[in-house]
Amino acid sequence: MTPEQRRLRARIAANARWSRYMAREDQAYVARTAIFARLERQVDPDNRLSPDQRAALVRNAARQLSARLNAAKARKRARLLRGRRHAGSGQ
Repeated sequence: MTPEQRRLRARIAANARWSRYMAREDQAYVARTAIFARLERQVDPDNRLSPDQRAALVRNAARQLSARLNAAKARKRARLLRGRRHAGSGQ
Protein backbone atom coordinates (compact mmCIF):
# COMPACT_ATOMS: atom_id res chain seq x y z
CA MET A 1 0.00 0.00 0.00
CA THR A 2 1.39 3.38 -0.95
CA PRO A 3 1.69 6.25 1.54
CA GLU A 4 -1.07 8.09 -0.31
CA GLN A 5 -3.38 5.07 -0.03
CA ARG A 6 -2.61 4.82 3.70
CA ARG A 7 -3.43 8.51 4.17
CA LEU A 8 -6.69 8.11 2.28
CA ARG A 9 -7.64 5.04 4.32
CA ALA A 10 -6.85 6.90 7.55
CA ARG A 11 -8.89 9.92 6.44
CA ILE A 12 -11.88 7.68 5.62
CA ALA A 13 -11.62 5.94 8.99
CA ALA A 14 -11.36 9.23 10.88
CA ASN A 15 -14.37 10.69 9.09
CA ALA A 16 -16.37 7.52 9.74
CA ARG A 17 -15.44 7.63 13.42
CA TRP A 18 -16.43 11.27 13.91
CA SER A 19 -19.66 10.84 11.92
CA ARG A 20 -21.10 8.55 14.62
CA TYR A 21 -22.89 10.03 17.57
CA MET A 22 -20.76 9.75 20.66
CA ALA A 23 -19.45 12.42 22.94
CA ARG A 24 -15.88 13.40 22.18
CA GLU A 25 -15.00 12.88 25.82
CA ASP A 26 -16.20 9.28 25.54
CA GLN A 27 -14.10 8.76 22.42
CA ALA A 28 -11.06 10.29 24.09
CA TYR A 29 -11.56 8.00 27.09
CA VAL A 30 -11.82 4.93 24.85
CA ALA A 31 -8.71 5.96 22.90
CA ARG A 32 -6.71 6.72 26.05
CA THR A 33 -7.72 3.39 27.58
CA ALA A 34 -6.63 1.54 24.44
CA ILE A 35 -3.28 3.36 24.36
CA PHE A 36 -2.55 2.56 28.01
CA ALA A 37 -3.57 -1.09 27.49
CA ARG A 38 -1.17 -1.30 24.54
CA LEU A 39 1.62 0.30 26.58
CA GLU A 40 0.99 -2.16 29.43
CA ARG A 41 1.38 -5.06 26.99
CA GLN A 42 4.59 -3.53 25.66
CA VAL A 43 6.27 -2.92 29.02
CA ASP A 44 5.11 -6.16 30.65
CA PRO A 45 4.18 -8.69 27.95
CA ASP A 46 4.30 -11.66 30.37
CA ASN A 47 2.41 -9.85 33.14
CA ARG A 48 5.18 -10.54 35.64
CA LEU A 49 5.60 -7.11 37.22
CA SER A 50 3.75 -5.79 40.22
CA PRO A 51 0.96 -3.29 39.46
CA ASP A 52 3.06 -0.44 40.87
CA GLN A 53 6.11 -1.34 38.75
CA ARG A 54 3.95 -1.75 35.64
CA ALA A 55 2.22 1.59 36.26
CA ALA A 56 5.57 3.38 36.58
CA LEU A 57 6.83 1.84 33.34
CA VAL A 58 3.58 2.68 31.55
CA ARG A 59 3.83 6.32 32.68
CA ASN A 60 7.35 6.52 31.25
CA ALA A 61 6.28 4.76 28.05
CA ALA A 62 3.41 7.25 27.70
CA ARG A 63 5.84 10.15 28.12
CA GLN A 64 8.11 8.61 25.49
CA LEU A 65 5.17 8.19 23.10
CA SER A 66 4.11 11.79 23.68
CA ALA A 67 7.65 13.05 23.07
CA ARG A 68 7.91 11.04 19.85
CA LEU A 69 4.59 12.38 18.60
CA ASN A 70 5.63 15.94 19.47
CA ALA A 71 8.97 15.48 17.67
CA ALA A 72 7.21 14.14 14.57
CA LYS A 73 4.81 17.08 14.67
CA ALA A 74 7.72 19.53 14.93
CA ARG A 75 9.52 17.87 12.00
CA LYS A 76 6.39 18.09 9.87
CA ARG A 77 5.85 21.73 10.84
CA ALA A 78 9.47 22.55 9.92
CA ARG A 79 9.13 20.69 6.62
CA LEU A 80 5.95 22.61 5.76
CA LEU A 81 7.59 25.90 6.72
CA ARG A 82 10.62 25.14 4.51
CA GLY A 83 8.25 24.30 1.66
CA ARG A 84 6.45 27.63 2.01
CA ARG A 85 9.72 29.54 2.11
CA HIS A 86 11.01 27.68 -0.94
CA ALA A 87 7.74 28.29 -2.85
CA GLY A 88 7.83 31.99 -1.97
CA SER A 89 11.42 32.47 -3.17
CA GLY A 90 10.52 31.89 -6.80
CA GLN A 91 12.98 29.04 -7.25
